[in-house]
Amino acid sequence: MRFTIFNRLLSQAKMSFLFLSKLIPLFLYPIGLACVLSIAALILMLLKRYFVVQQILVATSVLVLLLASNGWVSKFLALSLEWQNIPQKEIPNAEAIVLLGGATKSASFPRPMVDISEEGDRIIYAAKLYQDGKAPLIIAAGGRIAWRGSGQPESKDMEQLLELMGVPPWAISQDSKSLNTYQNAVNVRKILEEKKIEKVLLVTSAMHMPRSLMIFKKQGIEAIPAPTDFLVSEGDLEELTVSTEAIILNLLPDVRNLEVSTKAIKEYIGIVVYRLRGWL
Repeated sequence: MRFTIFNRLLSQAKMSFLFLSKLIPLFLYPIGLACVLSIAALILMLLKRYFVVQQILVATSVLVLLLASNGWVSKFLALSLEWQNIPQKEIPNAEAIVLLGGATKSASFPRPMVDISEEGDRIIYAAKLYQDGKAPLIIAAGGRIAWRGSGQPESKDMEQLLELMGVPPWAISQDSKSLNTYQNAVNVRKILEEKKIEKVLLVTSAMHMPRSLMIFKKQGIEAIPAPTDFLVSEGDLEELTVSTEAIILNLLPDVRNLEVSTKAIKEYIGIVVYRLRGWL
């Protein structure tokens, strides 16, 4: 009885940490930070106090949004993460391909089937590596947080899509319980130990790769990075200076740039938090 209660409390504590880990950073991302600064300025305006502070808060809020939605800033933030683990030669063979979740949308009405999100390149690339004979097994890792959408675990979504791409079901294993990258590594390590696998190809988005690779290596897993889903290419960098028009347009606010900047900031915050937790 006590053991059951302890497990329940431990589970609740883990979910609370998971919720806070998703909630708190929202106020550090560009939009969240700009909102906090604007609300603080509005409160001071209503109180009719600290006029200079009001101006600073509003100016900082605008500056945050302008910088984060700037093409130059967003591309170099993304590049600083994405280009860390670019393979310098042909990716070697391994005993398994570890495919991290975050790449699908559940088959909830009115979707006719599982959808692929922006990060869906992960699934396509894992299937290609398998078809190229790089490894005989794909481990699809990812559960689904109950309060972040309904449906089956992401690992099951990925399994269905992999089969559509020609990967046989017997070549796919699943970790359907993990809810973040740390849990991915812990649960995958158990699967690897059971199957006596030592070397894997780690497939995830290029921006997510630095943190993922550090976590997997911390778990003692020999992981070879196989990044995909690059948001910044050589062509994108050339576009910054290809013409006067391109230079001007990349200086102006763009919601796509804001999204890229936010993703990069999320990864940097994740690295700091995971390091403080001792996961890296």
